[in-house]
Amino acid sequence: MAGRQKSARDYFLGAHNVPWGAVLLSIVATETSALTVISVPAVAYAGNLTFLQLTLGYLLGRIIVALFFLPRYFQRGLATAYEFLGQRFSQGLRKAASLTFMVTRLLADGVRVFACAIPVAMIFRLLGLKASPFFIYALSISVVTTVTLIYTYLGGIRAVIWTDVIQLGLYLAAAVAALIVILVSLPAGLACAFSWLNETNKLRLFYSGLGLSLKDFLAEPYTFFTALVGGAFFSIASHGTDQLIVQRLLATNKLASSKKALVGSGVVVILQMAIFLILGLFLFVFYQGQSPADLKLATADEVFIKFIVEEMPAGAAGLIIAAILAAAMSTLASAINSLAASTVFDLKKPRSSNSASQPEPELRTSRLFSLFWGFIIFLSALLFAHLQLNSPGKRPAVVELGLGIASYTYGGLLGVFLLGLVCRRADKRHAFVGFFAGLTSLLFLVRGPIQALLPGEGLAIAWPLYIIVGSTIVVAVGALSSVSKKPVT
Repeated sequence: MAGRQKSARDYFLGAHNVPWGAVLLSIVATETSALTVISVPAVAYAGNLTFLQLTLGYLLGRIIVALFFLPRYFQRGLATAYEFLGQRFSQGLRKAASLTFMVTRLLADGVRVFACAIPVAMIFRLLGLKASPFFIYALSISVVTTVTLIYTYLGGIRAVIWTDVIQLGLYLAAAVAALIVILVSLPAGLACAFSWLNETNKLRLFYSGLGLSLKDFLAEPYTFFTALVGGAFFSIASHGTDQLIVQRLLATNKLASSKKALVGSGVVVILQMAIFLILGLFLFVFYQGQSPADLKLATADEVFIKFIVEEMPAGAAGLIIAAILAAAMSTLASAINSLAASTVFDLKKPRSSNSASQPEPELRTSRLFSLFWGFIIFLSALLFAHLQLNSPGKRPAVVELGLGIASYTYGGLLGVFLLGLVCRRADKRHAFVGFFAGLTSLLFLVRGPIQALLPGEGLAIAWPLYIIVGSTIVVAVGALSSVSKKPVT
């Protein structure tokens, strides 16, 4: 499964011969994570199906990446997405973008790894065992990190991709098993369940938001416009500029294979999200619409875990817990490998990923960076566990927290890529100015400590709009600052 690696490119890109079907499934597994398994059912439990609007935008965004981004990457023979910025603008901007990616992954994947500890903590609490909650979280995070590091360190991207395929099958099977158990447990039958869901507006799929004020419209993440356009921009950024996904697309043998893997993954994600949202709706029926507080839960994120522990047969419950941990391991392995790749190619030897080097020492260095990033993400997950345990009820669903963190920096990354693609006049100075203008501006538009310093209530935008606003500012500032310069030929 891992194969024999002779160089860093083999270790991080699988010698460019990974089948597109495996890459497709690996992309889905990587972007799913434990957040999807745990928190997407919670979104439907607390709301309705409008979250699914985002996935339509995800598919649209992938089509755009396949048409406009991937051809550039394959033509230039890149090893990382940020190598494009080095060739188009400067090595300094390449490093800045790579560092931004690293911070994003460190925070977002810290949340995702923390999420995998939720079921373990729930099991301990429901079984009545006396132990420190933080110790339980730290122990489960340690186990997941250690196991993941072993196969990531030895096998590189090929091992990560093929393990992703297995793990995806595991947690999709677990979701279907849980759905079947819920359906056969409904006392009034399926028809009655659908009738009640319809009466309580839980089946709403599209929400225009036309009756909202402008301020409320911008703050609502699941209106059709915000979800579709915001989802498309999110997907363009995550699948076109994030090394986590781009690395997989570059592991295929040709452009056509990469396109099939990318667009196909968008279709699978729609189906997958639908399964987990429907699961959340039937959990709502099963628990007769009780709030998390009525169920003695801290947040809606714990509803699915409660059902697994208390209602599922022992074997099926074990399968689902294993699936949640598998989803966490899949995301963690992908993050570790992509962070190490960006460190080696973008920071350590940024001139050219194709330049001559000593393969064996470079391979050893690549593996050492994998160990380093595994430890750093472990610390990040512990930090989020500490924050969550000490601020109960004050934070969003973990899936929205993870997406929001990624969306903040994605705006700057996508904007500088778009500037390089569409503005021939822009050079490294204009790109730097636009890049940091986009990142800085969002601090005042995202509800947080910076906005709290401003007079009045301020304008807080929904997380799907972060990327749209951030990338627009980058392109606008970069393009305007370059108007007096002759186009780059």
